[in-house]
Amino acid sequence: MPQILDGIRVRDAIMSELQPRVAAMAAAGRTPGLGVILAGHDPGSQIYVRNKIKACQQLGIRSETRTPPEDVATGELIEIVQEWNGRRDIDGILVQLPLPRQVDSKRVLLAVAPDKDADGIHPCNVGRLVAALPGPRACTPAGILELLKRYGIPIAGKRAVVVGRSDIVGKPVALLLLHEHATVTICHSKTADLPAVCREADILVAAIGRAAMITGDYIKPGATVIDVGMNRIDSRGEAARIFRDSADKLAAFDKKGSLLVGDADPFDVAEKAGAYTPVPGGVGPLTIAMLMANTVAAAEGRAGPC
Repeated sequence: MPQILDGIRVRDAIMSELQPRVAAMAAAGRTPGLGVILAGHDPGSQIYVRNKIKACQQLGIRSETRTPPEDVATGELIEIVQEWNGRRDIDGILVQLPLPRQVDSKRVLLAVAPDKDADGIHPCNVGRLVAALPGPRACTPAGILELLKRYGIPIAGKRAVVVGRSDIVGKPVALLLLHEHATVTICHSKTADLPAVCREADILVAAIGRAAMITGDYIKPGATVIDVGMNRIDSRGEAARIFRDSADKLAAFDKKGSLLVGDADPFDVAEKAGAYTPVPGGVGPLTIAMLMANTVAAAEGRAGPC
């Protein structure tokens, strides 16, 4: 039987480790603060932000959320960011993506002070990652590394393949694995014979955003599969195909009208992998935990100048 890498268990461990650090700061009269911008009405973003606020409350971190309307202008969001950049009671700033279409997301993200970049995706902090210097790391990739390490999955000397080259997952997780002495390949839509490349992986990170794309043909027997995908399917026929007509899954679909599926085929990965992350309950819970970790670290002592 493959080992299931339980992200909820690791998240809870990280949160438990953060609690005394927050308590120590509170005892010294300093409460960490996180500012969150949630613009528009994206349902997924609203759920994520609620979970982030809940995590702040659990740890005793002060959170402040601004909810501009759907028609907000780029300049208005930058003004909020600049206000928070100058406030000592705000240690981390999170701009929840996606932003409304008319907003220049890059300009808003670049306006965040690098030492308050709770998401770890400012170019300054990406540069610090490249150079292996201290600084906030992108939350999902950092969570993946925590998961691998806490489950004792060997990284050094292993072949790692990352499917997906996004700025917030694919590229930074490849760099983090490289710093842990893995031999890393990044794949994308132009990669020739993608299944063959993936079959070389001891550690396969699926972060391409396509439901159940990574089938058994992509997986080396015994490999560790990290499934970053969070794809909501609303077709009963597709649910039946992916979950092999599972009565339980189809009943859940009929009740909810949709199901959450990762980038890896759930049956194939369970059959071929040596260890894997479930969806849900794998990588997802760690993203918020690492956001909290970045905020606490920023409160304890700002990162150095870029």
